[in-house]
Amino acid sequence: MKRLLSRAVPDRCLRVVATGFCFLLFGLGGLAILCAVFPLLRLRYPDVRESRRSARDIIHRSFAWFVRVMVACGTISYEVRNRERLARRGLLVVANHPSLIDVVLLVSLLRQPNCVVKASLAANLFTRGPVRSAGFIVNTEGPRLVDDCIASARAGDNLVIFPEGTRSPTHDGALCPMKRGAANIALRGNLALTPVVITVSEPMLGKGQRWYQAPRKRPHFILTVMDDITVAENDNRTEGDEIRADARNRTARALTHDLGIFFSREIRHRVNGGAQNPRRSPTPRA
Repeated sequence: MKRLLSRAVPDRCLRVVATGFCFLLFGLGGLAILCAVFPLLRLRYPDVRESRRSARDIIHRSFAWFVRVMVACGTISYEVRNRERLARRGLLVVANHPSLIDVVLLVSLLRQPNCVVKASLAANLFTRGPVRSAGFIVNTEGPRLVDDCIASARAGDNLVIFPEGTRSPTHDGALCPMKRGAANIALRGNLALTPVVITVSEPMLGKGQRWYQAPRKRPHFILTVMDDITVAENDNRTEGDEIRADARNRTARALTHDLGIFFSREIRHRVNGGAQNPRRSPTPRA
């Protein structure tokens, strides 16, 4: 027992140091993009769309490099199942959110990523550089938010949304109440949803966790890309606008409810040792 303890404690201490180093590296990278990369992109690409496309490509590559650094430092390990499904363009990716690392992992896997981010990230000194330069969508944009998301996906961007809106309270399948944003975007834009189920062996950087609260073992992340969920809004043009809007709201509520059940079930199934062969995604109710 003493021998095991003596081995576990140094490993944990090393992971705390490695995590702190990665936080510092991430912050400095954000400042570099804000102070150097973004101004250079604006000079090279006067057109805002070209500048944002270049910024998103840089962020994708930077996050992929950063993930490799985290793995090399022993901070995390990870695997991606059905990764080929993320090689497409114009995806509407929805995922559960057990950790602060989730968005880094997803963006590292997606070309031309776009995200719906909190307003606090757009104002934060260390993250506002990437958020602004890439033109990520801020969740305070009100009625424009859904239209901006649809336009982004139709332009070929890969849009990442966490329907919970914040990190999950635990890593074992308990989720925050799902918000209807992703369902509304899918229905109004006639876009398929691409669910990604994220599980982690040890809680790391979850809700309320500090960076120095390292888990006792190195966390292993598994990202499973599920079958697309195809949605279609019933648009009977003989009906009035008020009736169509009510039908859309009912469908969005039903789809959001089904997504919550689906993610919770799949996470618990994997945490309990199942799902070597992932099951099909749910078919939304009309």
